Amino acid sequence: MLEYKGYFGVVEADEGAFFGRVAGLRDVITFEGQSFTEVEQAFQGSVDDYLAFCAERGETPDRTFSGKVPLRLDPDLHRRAAARAQAEGVSLNQWIARRIETAA
Repeated sequence: MLEYKGYFGVVEADEGAFFGRVAGLRDVITFEGQSFTEVEQAFQGSVDDYLAFCAERGETPDRTFSGKVPLRLDPDLHRRAAARAQAEGVSLNQWIARRIETAA
């Protein structure tokens, strides 16, 4: 995974070429290259072009997120997570957020 200016690029290889897309956008932004260096430069160029295009149109460049994540769990997993959060002296929400932060 590539990262540039807070955007993430997902890269795949196919028959000696690299291609990818910028993840987490409402628009589809792709890039490609023949080497990792080329694909990384293409990714950065695509992000820069996207940001310039949005600025030109007066649009917000990426989706905004509310910070709310509806979550359904197995009741036993819910119980264990709540117990761990309580044992650590934090809310279940804080405990889950910390776990996501370490994984992201």
